[in-house]
Amino acid sequence: MTTPLDELKPGLNATVEIVVGTRDTAAHVGSGKIGVLATPILVTLLESAALQAVERFMPPGQQTVGTRLDIAHTAATPVGMRVRAHAELVAVDGRKLTFKLNAEDEVEAIGGGTHERLIISVDRFDQRMQKKLQPRT
Repeated sequence: MTTPLDELKPGLNATVEIVVGTRDTAAHVGSGKIGVLATPILVTLLESAALQAVERFMPPGQQTVGTRLDIAHTAATPVGMRVRAHAELVAVDGRKLTFKLNAEDEVEAIGGGTHERLIISVDRFDQRMQKKLQPRT
């Protein structure tokens, strides 16, 4: 019997895009003083693409969480320009999923790297978070 997780295979991919607005700039998010696409926003886009590539294969009660990012932001993108972030699943090792990432604006490549996500049980994860909230003695 196959499960949705059996469908997790290298080659799965997704793309997300935005038009850079003032709220997406380094000056707005506090990662710099220039009004161009902020690196934290680029990272969010890349991670979102990875999540979308595999989300539909998660059975009820399971989810993926980001555990590692290795990203280079190599070119600036001004407000008003479209950015596309792509993720491709390149390896499945048990619960660990590895993605190749890249992004471009309307003119050039602006960054990329690798990302790892871990498949988790939502119930077990929630239990761990509740335990962390317990008063320490």
